[in-house]
Amino acid sequence: MTTTTIADQEGLEAKMLSDLTTTTVADPEGLEAKIFSNLSNNFSDIDLPVIAQKFRRDGFIKIPKIVPDEIRQEMKKEVLRLLELYSERRDLKLATTGNTPRKMSVVTSENIAKNSEFINSIYRSPALLNTLAKLAGETFYPCPSKDEEFLIAKQEQVGDTHGWHWGDYRYALIWILETPPIEYGGMLQCVPHTIWDKSDPKIHAYLCNNPIKTYGFISGDIYLLKADTTLHRTVPLNREATRIMINMTWGCQDDLKKELKDGDRWWGEKEVKAGLYD
Repeated sequence: MTTTTIADQEGLEAKMLSDLTTTTVADPEGLEAKIFSNLSNNFSDIDLPVIAQKFRRDGFIKIPKIVPDEIRQEMKKEVLRLLELYSERRDLKLATTGNTPRKMSVVTSENIAKNSEFINSIYRSPALLNTLAKLAGETFYPCPSKDEEFLIAKQEQVGDTHGWHWGDYRYALIWILETPPIEYGGMLQCVPHTIWDKSDPKIHAYLCNNPIKTYGFISGDIYLLKADTTLHRTVPLNREATRIMINMTWGCQDDLKKELKDGDRWWGEKEVKAGLYD
C-alpha cells in the first residue's frame, strides 16, 4: 500500500503551481500585458476587499471587467470556432445530482486544451490568477482533472439546461459569450453554502429550506463561482434561443487530495455510469 507523506503532498502542490504559471504557452498579441493593465485600471486595493466580501457571502460575483472588451470579443470568436469543429450533444439525467438534467452541446476540455493557444494563455495568466486569488482568499491551483479544466456549453433547444448541480472542484470562472433575454430562460440560480453528497444529494431539501438567488446576464458577462459549495443550475430555455458559455475551473489546496470515482464525468464522455438516458 502506497502512503503519501507531507513532503510528497508539498511536492505535488509545488509542481501544480509551477505547471500553471510557467508552462510554456505563447502570449499571443501581448495578452498578459493587456490583462495586467486592465486589472490595474478596474480593480483597486480598495475595491477588491468589498468584492471579496460579496463573494464570501454569495459564492458568486459578477466581474465582467476582469478582462478587457477586446479579449472577451476574441474569446467569443475562439469559442464559436471550437464549437464548429468539436461540438458534441449531451442529453441525460445524472444520478449523483438527484437525476437533474443535462441538455446542451459541449466541447470537451481535452479538445479545448489541445486546440486553443488563446484559451490556454488566459487560463494561465499570472495577473488574472493573482486577482482571482485575492477575491477568493486562497491560491488557485490548476484543475487536478484535465477533463474538467475547460468546458464550452451551447444551449439552443427548448428545455436545454444544466440542471441543479455542484462542481467537483472549488472555483469556476464562467464567460457568458452569448445569451438571450431573460424572458427566454438561461438565468443562473444558486443556493450557496451547501454540501454535495453524491450518494444522497438532497437537492429538493436544499431548495425547500434555503433562499434561491437568480442572476440574469447579458452577452459578455463574466462571473466567479464557488462551485463546490454553491448548488446551481441554468433555468431551462422556454423557446429556441442561443446561450453560449465557457467555463474555466481551478482547484484549491484541499482539491489536490480528491479521488473521483463516481462515473459521472458526463461532459467528457457520451455515456457514463451515473447517467440516465432516454
